Amino acid sequence: MFVFKTVSELQQYLNSRRANGEQIGFAPTMGALHLGHLDLMRYSKAQNACTVCSIFVNPTQFNDPKDLEKYPRTPEKDLAMLESVGTEVVFMPAVEEIYPPGLDLTLQLNLNPLDQVMEGAFRPGHFQGMAQVVKRLLDIVQPDRLYMGQKDFQQFSIVGYLIQQMQLPVELVMVPTVREADGLAMSSRNVRLSPEQRQAAPIIYQTLEWAKSELWLQAIAEIETAALQRLSLPEFRPEYFQIVDGKTLQPIINPTEHDWIVACVASWVGEVRLIDNLPLAQKTIPE
Repeated sequence: MFVFKTVSELQQYLNSRRANGEQIGFAPTMGALHLGHLDLMRYSKAQNACTVCSIFVNPTQFNDPKDLEKYPRTPEKDLAMLESVGTEVVFMPAVEEIYPPGLDLTLQLNLNPLDQVMEGAFRPGHFQGMAQVVKRLLDIVQPDRLYMGQKDFQQFSIVGYLIQQMQLPVELVMVPTVREADGLAMSSRNVRLSPEQRQAAPIIYQTLEWAKSELWLQAIAEIETAALQRLSLPEFRPEYFQIVDGKTLQPIINPTEHDWIVACVASWVGEVRLIDNLPLAQKTIPE
């Protein structure tokens, strides 16, 4: 496994792989890896000759400096996990490598309304920062395929929009959410839950499953209201539970008018903010 910390060294190596006609898969991460991240590597290794994983805690997508400070950083453990699944290349740049002084990396792309709903309403500026760093990393790595997890569904949708609008030559692949045995979506933030909070946290996924069972039995607004009530437990502070169109992320009223329907949720559990989602209905394969 090769570990690169500078853009020039990474590109020199990847260019040598391309010269041999090899395809490159790429998964950007912020470290604190778990089994869900390793699935990204497995998907990439099955489809590409070379797999690259980046570990970079991007400061521009944290609207709360305290959240950036608290974000777990476990580089030694991350490298061991990546090596265990045969990752070929790890890119671990400093902030100055991604955002060199004097280089204007402002993203000239209007994400509205994709970045205004759900997560965007509670984390202003987050998706602009995320899109900026993904575009920068794509320019650096120039992969054939980009792998992102379903758990961050709004992020996946916005990156798909970015690729489409900027006509970037990369295929976006969505990797299904990896869950614990009790249904809780794997997340780097789960380690910050107390034992009691961790025991209660699966109610988030259980509520998503309940919403799926009710999709054709109740009005959308009634399901959303009841779901928020289900999540109003001690130490829980749900921010939203929304059932949206899977492509536009806009709220839906009549589910029969939509081919792809997804329920998305965010809730604080103590001082930890968890997100999750679940497709409720899907008539066509998302593009």
